[in-house]
Amino acid sequence: MRISAIPLPTLLAGFIAVLVGYASSAAIIWQAAAAAGATPQQIAGWLTMLGVAMGISTLVLTIWYRAPILTAWSTPGAALLATSLAGSNLNQAVGIFIFSSLLTLICGASGLFARLMRIIPHSLAAAMLAGILLRFGLDAFISLQGHFLLSGSMLICWLALKLFAPRYAIVAALLAGLAVCLLSGEFKPDSRAVSIVLPAYTAPEFNLSDLLGIGIPFFLVTMASQNAPGVATLQASGYKVPVSPLIIVTGSIALVLAPFGVFSVCIAAITAAICQSPEAHPDKQRRWLAAAAAGVFYLLAGLFGGSISGLLTALPLAFIQTLAGLALLSTLAGSLFQALNHARERDAAIITFLVTASGISLLGVGAAFWGLIAGGISYSLLPRQSA
Repeated sequence: MRISAIPLPTLLAGFIAVLVGYASSAAIIWQAAAAAGATPQQIAGWLTMLGVAMGISTLVLTIWYRAPILTAWSTPGAALLATSLAGSNLNQAVGIFIFSSLLTLICGASGLFARLMRIIPHSLAAAMLAGILLRFGLDAFISLQGHFLLSGSMLICWLALKLFAPRYAIVAALLAGLAVCLLSGEFKPDSRAVSIVLPAYTAPEFNLSDLLGIGIPFFLVTMASQNAPGVATLQASGYKVPVSPLIIVTGSIALVLAPFGVFSVCIAAITAAICQSPEAHPDKQRRWLAAAAAGVFYLLAGLFGGSISGLLTALPLAFIQTLAGLALLSTLAGSLFQALNHARERDAAIITFLVTASGISLLGVGAAFWGLIAGGISYSLLPRQSA
């Protein structure tokens, strides 16, 4: 299919998904690599290979299943690494990446993860997704406090286009935000030249204490806080895709590319929701094109990994927050409707939503996992009688 045949909102959804993904976690990845003693040149190589890994995995899975399947690195996992790798060297860090990816591959090949996802009620999956997305919806309006002109202009243009041409509402918000940034001087591009940095191979070193103390928690956080919400997002959006092959493919790619800085490849949740929303394409069966576009944008971003940090800082955070919140608004509303639509499951769903939205982290595992646990216990114990 020719690029020109893909609607502009669909291409834009893919672009926003990649933009949000990089903007929300590139700094955390930088900190994690620096904690292991990586040089700026090596970190740039990590960002290059991460973009390539996400691009390849997204394109392969999306085109194969004709469904909007986005992959991502584990942001909670990167945060864990940033606080845990101090004292470990780069070779030991790569050993941890390989160990975690191998555990992921085993989990997918055994079918254990797929069986677990099949027993999660749909209302709880939707409630968890809504809890994950709530912060992004709130940030779109909280940004009005410090950036009233920027965020207000984007909100007004989005609302106006929602009335007359809803498919282009996000386009209008994007253009309005860029215009305000340019006119107000808030667009501050990095002065360094755009560069392409090739990733360097790092031989793994396996240290038993690191594998047990960092590798296992990293694996659990990645599965619970990234893959589980990612699969739940896909299912809540109505796409019935076999779970085990997704985990096998992502785990295999991460395993092969770990020596080049790919610390994880997971099923995306938040960025995937952008490509799975009606704004990406009115036809549910055509939204895979948005994910395919995201795969291409991932590859392009990976080629210029050396300049990603500078490019990300060119736009104010309020721009990213407002754009992401507006892009996810309809998905958030749909998830809340699905979660609370069944009266007999409403109590368990609202508990899942609130625990997930709280952002708590217990035992190094994120709120999305605990939201499902709390909701699942409530679902089992509370009476489910029709209202």
